[in-house]
Amino acid sequence: MKLLSLSYERFRNLEPISLEPSPHATIAVGENGQGKTNLLEGLYLLATLKPLRANKLSELIRFGEPSAKVTGRFLIAGAEREISVEVIPGGRTAFVDGKRAHSLDAYFGGVSVVAFTPDDLAVVKGGPDGRRAFLDRSVFNVVPGYLDESREYGRALKSRNKLLKDRAPMSHLQAWDATLAKLGARLWVRRRGLMVSLVERARAAFQRIGRSPLEAQWSYEPAHLGEGIVFGTASEAELAAQMLGRLDARLTRDVERGFTSVGPHADDVDITLGEKPARAYASQGQSRALVLAWKVAEIENLQQQNGFLPLLLLDDVSSELDPERNAFLMGYLADSGAQTLLTTTDAALVTRAAGADTKWYRVHAGRISPEHR
Repeated sequence: MKLLSLSYERFRNLEPISLEPSPHATIAVGENGQGKTNLLEGLYLLATLKPLRANKLSELIRFGEPSAKVTGRFLIAGAEREISVEVIPGGRTAFVDGKRAHSLDAYFGGVSVVAFTPDDLAVVKGGPDGRRAFLDRSVFNVVPGYLDESREYGRALKSRNKLLKDRAPMSHLQAWDATLAKLGARLWVRRRGLMVSLVERARAAFQRIGRSPLEAQWSYEPAHLGEGIVFGTASEAELAAQMLGRLDARLTRDVERGFTSVGPHADDVDITLGEKPARAYASQGQSRALVLAWKVAEIENLQQQNGFLPLLLLDDVSSELDPERNAFLMGYLADSGAQTLLTTTDAALVTRAAGADTKWYRVHAGRISPEHR
């Protein structure tokens, strides 16, 4: 898979532009606030139909404009295809070769991307919601249909929570429970499968990056699942039945508090270092090595599954890493041969990832212009 061209129209502060990225490293240099992140935000939206850092899709539209559009042309399995996504205040529409996409499978069709932002570096020390989002982004890369599955669960959860806050009759609440349990079990199975694929790779990568005698471990177990079931071996139907029972058991408590307390939305990813919680005991350097290790594992897992490397996006990550870990990351990118788009405020931090065919761009006030080095 290779990205051949990329164009933006009315996207945030970016001036309309078409780019032809390098097959290896493409590097955008500029001060903060000039539009570098928007360059990657648009590409991430194109490849996943989700924003990278924006809270709402409507935030991606240039101020005063009715819509925004990003288009990319890819080479996949020897054939070229064009995908595009148009964002309007009420949502977004995806297109394949100029026609509206009829399914997610038809749209994605082999396109995969791994993004790495400064926000990711705070995942280990942050709250459970950040770790859930971090995990879910990895699941989506393996199973694109997870996007619809998680949204469907979110809608059901929102409906049940509204009934809880409104103190609706128990019969109304319980009518949602079977639906929520079925959808929740599917998300649990997806997350479990991802953890099985990535954990050993991540542990090995941490040893290469962290150079620490301490062993790293990532684990995922649903909160409040209850006894009598082993998460690692339970079937999807068994998990749905268990969640249904827990929803019923915690119904009185949920009514009192006004929200649903059991399900994938309430879970966390446990990260330990030397059997101690990394959130409390890992140094800043160790916590960032843990995140780097997860990203390396994700890249390697996708390469094995798809037969090709994913597109890699790095948004000014080097400025947040110590020299040793930044050197590892830049060397890894150069050695991997992956097509990579990087942004930076300091070109010196990323030169190790550059090669003879690297394309450099300068970003200033939303204008992206080629730069010769």
